[in-house]
Amino acid sequence: MLNIISRNLGGLKNIRSTVNKVTTIMESKSYNTLSIKQHSPAIFHVQLNRPEKLNALNDLMWIEIGECFNDLSSEADCRVIVLSGSGKSFCSGIDLMDAMKLFQNIADETDVARKCKVIGKSIKRYQDSFTAIEKCAKPVIAAIHGACIGGAVDMICSTDIRYCTSDAWFQIKEVDLGMAADVGTLQRLPKIIGSDSLIKELAFTGRKMLAPEALQVGFVSHVANNQESLMKKAFDVAEQIASKSPVAVQGIKLSLNYSRDHTIDEGLNHIVCIWNQAMLQSEDFISAASALATKSELPVFSKL
Repeated sequence: MLNIISRNLGGLKNIRSTVNKVTTIMESKSYNTLSIKQHSPAIFHVQLNRPEKLNALNDLMWIEIGECFNDLSSEADCRVIVLSGSGKSFCSGIDLMDAMKLFQNIADETDVARKCKVIGKSIKRYQDSFTAIEKCAKPVIAAIHGACIGGAVDMICSTDIRYCTSDAWFQIKEVDLGMAADVGTLQRLPKIIGSDSLIKELAFTGRKMLAPEALQVGFVSHVANNQESLMKKAFDVAEQIASKSPVAVQGIKLSLNYSRDHTIDEGLNHIVCIWNQAMLQSEDFISAASALATKSELPVFSKL
């Protein structure tokens, strides 16, 4: 391996530094329900920004979340995303007053098939919004404080890493509205927690799951004492991830998500045929392997 690396180092391109601030595609966009900031050269902070409504999900926020994460997925200056909520709580779930507009719009329609088509289209749009978080090529760290209710649980189930404050609580609230959650919780949560009994208890009863229990069952992986220490933890981990090869990090996320939904053999085939047979030829692998072999500092990796 060392001989291979040595032969390739001679022709290795200079690694481009990302420490200089550049104009990004996100800077040219404005959002009404989100606040998007570039926290550091490779880390973006996406904040739900309807604090007066406890960041309740209205129709515009659903749309903007999907657009935002689709854009960040292809933003070369972004390697990691931290997702948080402004104000007193992370997110209080769906904005019920806004949601009622959908049913008002179809009130005059008498045919059930046509009503179903309109409702189904709206639900699918909401599903796609959170799927954009899951499919975003960049790791997404959720930093949750206070209430995380209903649709907010659906949202964070789409993220890669979840941290929360000690006062955070989670609730699959949809059962109290006479409905089944339909934008991701029932599909993703079983693959996160793994306890069929607990998930059904939470979904059937709509009870609150407090931060200690969420940590115990693995829904979150860290509980901070307050919001300040929560955000510090989230950005510290984001910085660690951002310092790694984006080729490696994005390949890891792609493979983990694929393998979660497929057999082991399919996952093994996927990492070879879709990713590593090409990406092991990248300059990231050559330079990183050389640094480890010679016990020198890791390089600053170029954008991907």
